[in-house]
Amino acid sequence: MTDPRQEGTPAGTSPADVDHRAAIAEALGKEVWPADRDALVAKAQESHAPDRVLGDLRRLPEGQTFENVQDVARALGIGTEQQRF
Repeated sequence: MTDPRQEGTPAGTSPADVDHRAAIAEALGKEVWPADRDALVAKAQESHAPDRVLGDLRRLPEGQTFENVQDVARALGIGTEQQRF
């Protein structure tokens, strides 16, 4: 049973982090992975992602491959879950 007084987001994240990561995930979908910065930006542009998402993706380090949205979130300094289960 969960404690109803506990925060609704996993440890290591805030509601804003969850929303931010969800916006990135929505823009990128599931088929793009693994991908580098340029492929992620191209996919986000194709998906008509919001300017904030495009700006974030353009800030990713060049030459790095990202396996999933968690990798992207970590690279951008967005909070991620410390423990999934």
